[in-house]
Amino acid sequence: MLVLTRKSGEQILIGDDIVITVLDSRGDGVRIGIDAPRGVRIQRNEVVRAVEEANVAATADVPDAEERIKALLSARRPDAE
Repeated sequence: MLVLTRKSGEQILIGDDIVITVLDSRGDGVRIGIDAPRGVRIQRNEVVRAVEEANVAATADVPDAEERIKALLSARRPDAE
């Protein structure tokens, strides 16, 4: 990991087409701006992790899932009565 010290307004270049600009520093937080081509995905790590955890939870095995689905499907059929 490369660790740099930058002041507000200073930039970091990544490759030929990504520029990170330090916009502001307050207390324990830093505001940055990222200029990158449209095809480059830029995501906050905590959001990606939260989505991954939600996806895992959504696919967790529910013990009576099959019976619940069958009940829902039969309730929707007009000839189920």
